[in-house]
Amino acid sequence: MERLPDGLQVETGAAIAYRLFDVGYAINLERALDLLATSGPERVRPVRGEGQALQISNPPITVLLGAESLVVGATAHEVELSARIFDFGVVSLRVKVRAPAHCSWAAFTAFGQSLHHHEALSAITDHHLRLLTERIALAIERPLVAEVREDYTVYRAARVIGPNAAPLEADALAQLDVVPLLLNESRPLSAEARRELLPHRFSYYGDDLAIVTWDSALVVEPGEQDTDLQYILEFANAQLLELRYYDALLDAELPRLYDDIEAARARHAVFPGRRFAALLQRLQAQVADSTELVERVENALKVTDDVYLARVYSAALALFRGPTWRAGIDRKLAILRDTYAMLNGEAQAARSETLEIAIVLLIVVEVIMGLARH
Repeated sequence: MERLPDGLQVETGAAIAYRLFDVGYAINLERALDLLATSGPERVRPVRGEGQALQISNPPITVLLGAESLVVGATAHEVELSARIFDFGVVSLRVKVRAPAHCSWAAFTAFGQSLHHHEALSAITDHHLRLLTERIALAIERPLVAEVREDYTVYRAARVIGPNAAPLEADALAQLDVVPLLLNESRPLSAEARRELLPHRFSYYGDDLAIVTWDSALVVEPGEQDTDLQYILEFANAQLLELRYYDALLDAELPRLYDDIEAARARHAVFPGRRFAALLQRLQAQVADSTELVERVENALKVTDDVYLARVYSAALALFRGPTWRAGIDRKLAILRDTYAMLNGEAQAARSETLEIAIVLLIVVEVIMGLARH
């Protein structure tokens, strides 16, 4: 990779830390809008022209939550807090921390590294999550904050200025050393490692750049109000969280299911065909809920054309291994469906056997009564 000259400066920069939580089965966004009315909630969509290639069936709610103080390094920063609420039960807390103006690229990298795993972020987001979920509690169906969560960080720079005081163009931006910032690696990587770990680079205009990795992204974008790419990455992370949550839920369900089957088989019952009734009902509800929610998550945002934002979204889903998580969920749901069919068949056989015994007993009773009359 060609080395850029020293003396690069970030004109205006910031880091946005995302903390995503599953807070319930679903959220009624219309009800949540009413409950958050005093905070000026909005339901925004991507506004760029190529954003028309993305269809969002139920746009999430964006709401401002105020400001907090956060010490990064030795400097106190006033950070902006906001949230995005998705109808499939996810709340995304965002903490925006502005970098020092006109700092060097090395200083911007150090700023990002110090924020990435900042211990105080969890305390701030957990506190505001509690306050927010209390406000919208009436809009949450089956409220429960799951243990599974997603963390993501987006580093933004309006422009990167070269030694000649001119902003770098897209070709030069692509040569930035982003390894310490995005991968937290201090040693130089091999060319092969760079290709594998930093495969997703996107540019639309001559002065912008987006580099997407598993848990962070760099966005160089002159228009501070242009946050469509962040919107897309946040949406993809929310979908990933739900897939991970339901994968973990099914992982926990399968061993418990096997124990419950053995317990039901060992249970003595007057009507053996009813031994699995509660278990079958639970299985049916679990499969229906998981299937319905996962379908709703995947259909929440659809790509209709292969343009810039759509390509970023598709790349993010592939990078986050969305299809792999979905395939794992499908396999586990198939096991649950097969188990349901097996137990239902076993229950039907037990009912048939009980019915046959009852018929034989009735015949025997009829014969005995006939003999007694003679």
